[in-house]
Amino acid sequence: MRMIPATMATQHPDNAGPPYWERDSDGFVSTGEEIEECLSAFRDLGCQEFMWDWEGKHVDEAVVDKLFHAHLAFFKKRQLGRDVFLTFRIPNIWHERGYSLARAMMGIHTAESFARDLGLHTPPLFEVILPMTKKASDIITIQRTFSRLSRFTSRLFREPCHFHYLNVLPLLEGVDDLLSAPRLLERYLVLHRREFGKKPSSLRLHIARSDPALNAGLVPAVVAGKVALHHYYRFGRRHNIAIYPALGAGTLPFRGGLSPLRINDFIREYGGVRTVYIQSAFRYDFPLPTVIRAIQRLNRELPRTEPPHYSHAQIATAAQLCRQFTAPYRRTVEAIAPMVNRVAQHVPSRRERKLHIGLFGYSRTMGKVRLPRAIPFTAALYSLGVPPELIGTGRGLRLWGRANSGVETYYRNFRRDLVLAGRSLNKDNLARLSALHRGWRAVADDVAAIESFLGLELGPKTRADEVHHTLTTDVLRNWSTGAEVADLIIQSGKIRHSLG
Repeated sequence: MRMIPATMATQHPDNAGPPYWERDSDGFVSTGEEIEECLSAFRDLGCQEFMWDWEGKHVDEAVVDKLFHAHLAFFKKRQLGRDVFLTFRIPNIWHERGYSLARAMMGIHTAESFARDLGLHTPPLFEVILPMTKKASDIITIQRTFSRLSRFTSRLFREPCHFHYLNVLPLLEGVDDLLSAPRLLERYLVLHRREFGKKPSSLRLHIARSDPALNAGLVPAVVAGKVALHHYYRFGRRHNIAIYPALGAGTLPFRGGLSPLRINDFIREYGGVRTVYIQSAFRYDFPLPTVIRAIQRLNRELPRTEPPHYSHAQIATAAQLCRQFTAPYRRTVEAIAPMVNRVAQHVPSRRERKLHIGLFGYSRTMGKVRLPRAIPFTAALYSLGVPPELIGTGRGLRLWGRANSGVETYYRNFRRDLVLAGRSLNKDNLARLSALHRGWRAVADDVAAIESFLGLELGPKTRADEVHHTLTTDVLRNWSTGAEVADLIIQSGKIRHSLG
């Protein structure tokens, strides 16, 4: 039995402040700095896994060589692939050209030979995350490709290798994909038996939080993720396959609500999750001792949490709930997208990313709406004083109507998250924006409905909230006049403990 890591440090660029280990303290983590970042996540923070992200960003392809050469003593004590884990998130070749995939696969294959030559645990790398997974056949294609590549290169270079099977961890990123997860899993089981002659002994199934929220809003993202957790475990019980779900949560409620200050809330919400992403803001925008204690707690408690269980009727209700909340969110985001895109261009870069087009894009009479990635999208809206958690949520509550408390059957922290996000609301900014476009007026309608639901007024509650309010006022004023706003966005991000 292998160890299942509870905490996976990732390269998601959501930090407002600089990393604690960074010498120049500019907050930007270059490709060259990511080797040191990986080691520090293992050694200093106690993270058990590190995601090496090949999707949409530049990457150091010699990561294993450099880690072993520079830190061999550490990895002799804490063996890679046994005690700590390095997991590639590969590009999805159905959305991004496959140049990086070939290099990533060769890196995994050659790392096995290098580790063996050094007398270390082999294989050091044996899993990859496949983003935007849509079809079971895509998972099999990646596994088949690696098997063929591994056998061919072993013969070509006369290099003995017994590592020809790659675990592919599907990352489901759409609300509909999460709700219909059983279809993908059942099909994958059939294809896996056909390809490899057996069923997989275990599955680490990843659930996205940022992209479902970007595309459907806060409530559908949470509800669909919880239903997927139920489906994953039910599939595992039916086929006697060990299931270890992972969740890609950011710090702000819109992107998952996993903060060093909210571990209780997270565990209460996401029982059954066995691995959580520890993104950059979690690691770098809070006091280091607080971060370390939070990671220690997650490592200790996540393996013991109980997954959710829903009846067939509850699953049907959840799907209906997602539809009700998605509709007003998408209408509004479509309307305000041009401005959000322009503001997002001023969000400071934190990693060496390639150009990326987000998932949100659907046909309409005036063409297609394109949004930035979830982090700059969230950062842009928070920096304007309009937290994205609020968009569509108030009107969704009205549409749902029958018993608003039913939302909390699936989303236990619903009220807490709305109150927290609402502290960053700048009503003055929203009033100014509402005078410019009907899309923002719809958000103001959301705010009124949420305040009625909560029985309290949204807005700043603490001195820090008031400072954030002032900064967001300055962002809108400066942006409207063409003045620079990047530094104001960083300052406001430091107060909310996340860029976006």
